[in-house]
Amino acid sequence: MASAAEQLASSISLANFSKATELKKRLWFTLGALILFRLLSFVPVPGIDPVAMQTLYQTQSGGILDVFNTFSGGALERFSIIALGVMPYITASIVVQLGATLYPSWQQLRKEGETGRKKLNQYTRYLTVAITLVQGYLAIRGLESQSVNQGIQAVVQPGLLFEIAGTVSLVGGTLFLMWIGEQITSRGIGNGVSLIIMAGIVARLPQGIAQLLEGSRTGTLNPLVVVGIVAIAAALVLFICFMERAQRRVLIQYPKRQTARGMQQERSHLPIKLNTAGVIPPIFASSLLLMPLTILQWAGNRTSAEGSASDWLITVSTYLQHGSPLYMLLYGLGIAFFCFFYTAVQFNSEETADNLKRHGGFIPGIRPGKATEQYFDYLLNRITVVGAAYLVLICLIPEMLTAQAGLSFRLGGTSLLIVVNVTMDTVSQIQSHLIAHQYGDLIKKAKLKTTPRRR
Repeated sequence: MASAAEQLASSISLANFSKATELKKRLWFTLGALILFRLLSFVPVPGIDPVAMQTLYQTQSGGILDVFNTFSGGALERFSIIALGVMPYITASIVVQLGATLYPSWQQLRKEGETGRKKLNQYTRYLTVAITLVQGYLAIRGLESQSVNQGIQAVVQPGLLFEIAGTVSLVGGTLFLMWIGEQITSRGIGNGVSLIIMAGIVARLPQGIAQLLEGSRTGTLNPLVVVGIVAIAAALVLFICFMERAQRRVLIQYPKRQTARGMQQERSHLPIKLNTAGVIPPIFASSLLLMPLTILQWAGNRTSAEGSASDWLITVSTYLQHGSPLYMLLYGLGIAFFCFFYTAVQFNSEETADNLKRHGGFIPGIRPGKATEQYFDYLLNRITVVGAAYLVLICLIPEMLTAQAGLSFRLGGTSLLIVVNVTMDTVSQIQSHLIAHQYGDLIKKAKLKTTPRRR
């Protein structure tokens, strides 16, 4: 039998949605912020020739550049002021989360509640500025050197002034995106940073669909291959939705308490998601694997420009290219490793067991304390094995399709995971706002019915 909340959620309709004025304001604010993000992706860094930059990017595409370009919605290939996107902020957030788990003083901050969370957020912003400064300066210097080596005048006037202006523009763009993401989270719907990344990925989707249709029209791609790709993509989306909702519910019991109905024993469930690590393992694995490829590519271009290209660079690049067996193997192993690593960071078995013992809760058949901690470790390891296999499968299938079909665009498993996860989270928040609005209406009606009549 469905619960009261589920029955109330099933009664949500467009009429109820039209009455939720607060929700509509949040949705319009989120939409406006995402439109602003897309407009900023077309504003180039001062001193950049957009046409020449497009040509230069096509000669250097591949490796981690394609990953960053996908997440930024094509801003990197135009070298706009938000070319770095929100990746520095994500990197800083991950570092601070790891520090809050491993560093004792930061662990104490995390236990302080809202005050500690604000301090950790401040550390994340400071670290974002430092990372963006380093990445922005390296990107500017790399663009100057590549313009000289390739003979393409992407930078109008190279020099110190361009380096300062370009670095400041990239830092300002990333910090502005970080601010927009925080505003969406507080005043809009969903997680702002995740929505920005999803908007960049979705913005690249029409280009990929157009390339598929053009390949089918010109005969470079078999129409059956196109139909198969669409069918597999739809099946992967459904599979991701199913797996992301999968969880192991651990039964928790509490001591019997005296109530109006007599002695009652309270029970609850501790849900443990099958994919506790989320999309972090594929992002880390792809970045870790593609970074050496990008460095080798730049090094190969420089040595070839100087006339002394090394054979070992060509050999390593060949073995690690997309679709090669060695690349697939390393990519899968990297995803599995980071899945176990980040799950261990996210779920603290010792802390969870201590909290249960402190509040009098216990797992039936398991003694509180150390035994409960060992049970959580055992259960989490078994669940993570399935979650890691799921992530590896989701991420490797698109890579294999891209390599076998010879597709020039990349919509990998990481992108699918981000889009599906963010969409599910946003829809859940919209549904929560509608349910809260309906509860508010019911409370108002109840107050009106119970108001005594005046004589």
